[in-house]
This record gives sequence, structure tokens and C-alpha cells, in this order.
Amino acid sequence: MSVLLLADHDAGVLSLATAQLVHAVAELGPIDLLVIGDDTAAIAQSASTIAGVAKVLIANGFSAADGVVNVLSTLVVRYHYVVASAGSVGKDVMPRLAAKLDLMPVTDVIKILGPTRFERPIYAGNAVQTVSDNQPRHILTLRASAFRAAAGGNTAPIEVLAGSALSLANLLTSHRTQSDTPDLATAQIVIGGGIALGSAENFQLIKNLAKKLGAAVGATRAAVDAGYAPNDWQIGQTGKIIAPDLYIAIGISGALQHLAGIQGAKKIVAINTDAEAPLVKLADIALIDDLFEIIPQLTAELDRLGVRR
Repeated sequence: MSVLLLADHDAGVLSLATAQLVHAVAELGPIDLLVIGDDTAAIAQSASTIAGVAKVLIANGFSAADGVVNVLSTLVVRYHYVVASAGSVGKDVMPRLAAKLDLMPVTDVIKILGPTRFERPIYAGNAVQTVSDNQPRHILTLRASAFRAAAGGNTAPIEVLAGSALSLANLLTSHRTQSDTPDLATAQIVIGGGIALGSAENFQLIKNLAKKLGAAVGATRAAVDAGYAPNDWQIGQTGKIIAPDLYIAIGISGALQHLAGIQGAKKIVAINTDAEAPLVKLADIALIDDLFEIIPQLTAELDRLGVRR
């Protein structure tokens, strides 16, 4: 058995999700890590240090989804498994690859039970489905937040692939949200804000608190739809799935869509005026009070204690 894993990277930096996926598929066989994009030398070097990686392959260019699929389809004959993160790239690329190969993909895997058995959440995370995949090759996307990261210290060889792959799409421009907070999908502490904050300006309370704790900032779909927070802050079934050590939910009632995105959180603190809110009942610790009084007090207390990360 052999595994081809599509590396997850952004803005010239290898994502923590890649190390998490390496650890997840380590029992499936030797792992080759594929880095696709421009100026990937530093990314490939970082990837080569991940324990469990046998080889790092570089394919320059081809960042559009159809180009990535074409590269993968030329390599797939060497491997039993083709794996990607269940993030935006994986969701775009892997179903296309599966269709091209006439295979059924197994998506959003949260546990690997064996070479052909996988667990994935269904019904907005309210149930877990066990899938048996007896196809000759397996196309998988994994929820990176469900797995711990592999260790470092490796020195895997790096190989640059020759040849070209046709792409019908060209990237004209990209618009990025600038942020100095940790990545939401891999952060150890996440602070989420809901529609109760009332405005984009009031979200500054969340950002100030997050800066004190070295936390990522998230938001509910309602807060994003209202324009209080950017789209890439959205947590939930149609947003980002998180699994932090600590999730602080501020002014969030706990709609089913949002709860589906936070099930991996180890500890949940809820701040809300409604003691009957679903997320308050789910929380390990609940503060029932006005967030506009609690958050400034909490921020001031962190200042007094000299907490800054």
C-alpha cells in the first residue's frame, strides 16, 4: 500500500494540517507528499522534515483546480490512496479527481479504522457513519482537526516532477483577508462571536480579547451574513471545522449549523444572557451575563495579570 498526500499550504507557508494528515494516514503505507504551486522550495523543505514522509514531490505551477487534478491523475497509478485535507482545496479537487477516475470519494474522514474502513460525520455531525471502501484505489479527504500532528526531525528527499499539465483556468488575482491572529482551523484557542455583538465595530471586543490570549477569531454564519465578520471567520457546517483546546463562544445561541463546526473542541466556555441557549447547555463553563460588561472586565483582568501572547 502507498499513499500520495496533497500538501496544504498558503502564502508560502506549509499548513499544520499537512502534519496532521501525515499522522492520520501513517498506518496506510509509505507516504509521498505532493507540493503544487509556485515558489514552493521553502514549503517543500518544511514538508521534508515531517516524520513519516518518504519523499516530497514538487509540481511547479498548476494552482487552478483542473491543473491540480491533471497532475494527480498522472501520478495516481503509483498509489493505492490519494489523500487531501477536507478544506477548500480538497473539497474542490478531490471530487473532480474521483469523477475523472470513475471512483467514489470518501470525504470528511475523522477516523481511519483500517485499510478500507473509515468514519465520517453525517447529519450535521449528529451521527457518525462507518464507510467500507472496497475500490481498487481510494480517494480520501480528511478533517485535519480530528488528528494530532506528526512529529518533525525527518529529512525526506525532494524530487521536482518534470513535464506539464494542461489547465483551462488562469488565476488573475486573489483577495486576501489580512490578519495577525492564528489560523482558525488549527488554533489551540478560538474566540467566536455571534449576532448578539450587533456590529462589525463591536467585534473589536472579540479581537482585543483574542490578541491577549493568542487566539484565533471566529464568527457564526449569522454574524458573517450581517457583515460583522469576514467569510473566512465563519465556523460551522458551511464554514470552518475547528478542534481547539479551548473555545470561547460569545453571544452565540448555538444553531445546529454552528454546533456541527465545534464538536472537536475540548473545552467550551459560553458567555450569553440566555441560560437556555443550546450552546450554554453544551458548554463546560457558562457565564450568564451581558457580554458588553463581561468582555471588557475580562480583558482588563488579563491586562492586570500581565497576560499577553
